[in-house]
Amino acid sequence: MSARAKQPASTSYAALDPRIARSRAAILAAASEHFLTNGYLGANVDDIAAEARVSKRTVYNIFGGKEQLFREILAEAFAVAERFSTEIASTLADTDDVAAELRAVAVTLVRTVLSGRVVRLRRLLIGEAERFPELARDYYARAPDRVMDALAEGMEQLGRRGLLAVDDPRLASEHLAFLILGAPLDRALFTASDEEPQFDETERRALEGVDVFLRAYGPGR
Repeated sequence: MSARAKQPASTSYAALDPRIARSRAAILAAASEHFLTNGYLGANVDDIAAEARVSKRTVYNIFGGKEQLFREILAEAFAVAERFSTEIASTLADTDDVAAELRAVAVTLVRTVLSGRVVRLRRLLIGEAERFPELARDYYARAPDRVMDALAEGMEQLGRRGLLAVDDPRLASEHLAFLILGAPLDRALFTASDEEPQFDETERRALEGVDVFLRAYGPGR
């Protein structure tokens, strides 16, 4: 195989060639489930290629190898966090009904973060943090920490408008997040991957967490 053939196809080229785009999507879907099931060390490019119904050479031509595939899977998680963060910042900044909006944020956080896929991805990355410390740092900065930044931005705006009594927006956002997600996320990380969270109970507790937060940070405190 030539040096040129070993280089992964660019995203722009894949976008121009529908065959490459289809292969890329199939490989990512297969690789994501394969890594989540087998871990990084247990993952095998031959098996990923077979599950994606492409040749091993196609995997290498598009992605360059197992490590790049692993990084691409994390990039998908970054995109979800970025969309969610943008939505949080805009809705909190504009709302006049703080309680209703924070309750909506709580339910969305529970549904997003405690989904089996997100929890499994966090388990996988935590297990590989020593092998890929820069990826672990990048994930934290671009996923959970980005959400905290978005919440803090919203808290600051609500404080300026007199709808919350917030001295430290970042601390307030961390208090809210842990009231909503702290205990259930800890439980989920240590629960078998085939056990679905009890969303009704988890959401009820999350909404109670919002009520506690509002008693601490409401404008009349």
